[in-house]
Amino acid sequence: MENKEAVILAGGLGTRLQSEVPDLPKCMAPVAGKPFIDHLIRYFLDAGIDSFVFALGYKSEYIIEHLETHWQDLNYKYTIEKEPLGTGGAILLASSAIQGDDFFVLNGDTMFSIDPDVLLQLHHQHQAFITMALKPMNHFDRYGTVEITEDHRISGFREKTYCTSGLINGGIYLINKSKLWSQHLLEKFSFEKDVLEIQSRQNQVFGAIFDTYFIDIGIPEDFRKANDDFRNGTF
Repeated sequence: MENKEAVILAGGLGTRLQSEVPDLPKCMAPVAGKPFIDHLIRYFLDAGIDSFVFALGYKSEYIIEHLETHWQDLNYKYTIEKEPLGTGGAILLASSAIQGDDFFVLNGDTMFSIDPDVLLQLHHQHQAFITMALKPMNHFDRYGTVEITEDHRISGFREKTYCTSGLINGGIYLINKSKLWSQHLLEKFSFEKDVLEIQSRQNQVFGAIFDTYFIDIGIPEDFRKANDDFRNGTF
């Protein structure tokens, strides 16, 4: 059984959440009595992830101290951006600490309760560069939509606009490290624009649909909802 490694993107500024959680990285926002990142780590440990790389930036010292204090037995490493590198740059930097050739990417401010093995199976079946976790949603305008073919190939991305129903990018990826490094990307770039959109046009991006729990705590309304959900056992 292969070792499952995951990068957790935890370097965001969290500007939209400042009214609720001033002076903390988003992933350290308290949800149901503990930092949100603890819920994320626990869920994916239980789901079979063996080791983690934390992609840090803004106020990284808070996260490092928390990991050293509360997760001494966790198999983890971290990388620190000296300046914001964009989603792509953060993933690329963190991938240097990945041992194997395929790794998951998780957002430090989002809980999406997928089964990593389903993503892994689809990824290997298509020998994909990137395999994404997609979430079906109704009546939304906060997210762009993703178009997918019957054989799970991502065929296009649409900008944010009001949508009665559609699939959104759930922010979880399985990436082939060799293919990522072969792109000779800049140090700073957007993963969505400079990799996902381009590679989808070359039939290198696939998607698996998970109609499971999803919450992004990046705005105050959903941060409060996450607190309620986690306290009440909805998740």
